[in-house]
Amino acid sequence: MARIMVAEDEKQMQDIIVEYMRRGGHSCVTAEDGIEALALLKEDCADLLILDVMMPHLDGFTVCRLVRERSGIPIILLTARAAEEDKLKGYEFGADDYMTKPFSPRVLLAKVNALLRRTSARELEAEALSAGKITLMPSARKVYVDGQEAALTHMEYELLFFFLSHPGMVFTREQLLDRIWGYDFAGNSRTVDTHVKTLRQKLGSEGQWIVTLIRSGYKFEVRL
Repeated sequence: MARIMVAEDEKQMQDIIVEYMRRGGHSCVTAEDGIEALALLKEDCADLLILDVMMPHLDGFTVCRLVRERSGIPIILLTARAAEEDKLKGYEFGADDYMTKPFSPRVLLAKVNALLRRTSARELEAEALSAGKITLMPSARKVYVDGQEAALTHMEYELLFFFLSHPGMVFTREQLLDRIWGYDFAGNSRTVDTHVKTLRQKLGSEGQWIVTLIRSGYKFEVRL
């Protein structure tokens, strides 16, 4: 059982989400605006955040960005805005998944469970993975670059873990979407490109080891 934060200002929608999360065996804490959500998250009160974009006082995009500055908690954004650019904006700010209203609460619960399973599985993996100046510690879900901790989002961490676990292997964007985001993910290949871009930036000079192959995809290869 996980503790889910539901940050949603529409009371009826909040109640529906909470009910389905509880049916799935999870407990919930709720927030009705972005400021309240941030205050509660400072208490480390949740394992996953369901975050509405259009909230009073502080919108979901801003909350997502601020949460990502200090936490790798999985985040699912909810919004009535279906434009691709809005979805990409959410991913750039660190969201792990995105659902457009109206949506099925059962599908939302399935996405929550999938994200929690992937997080749990990573925590049980080997003690450390290293390449170049990068060290990834699965037991603590931390990444260090030349001894300094890198603040990665949940999906940036998952992407780096996958690359480090398969050095030198080429993966298409579609394969990465399937392996990391899951087969039911509603995004497209631009999602992968966005996450690779931000991951490279956070790895600094070590980001060069994520190699783009034209018309093929990506691979991770340290060349010394």
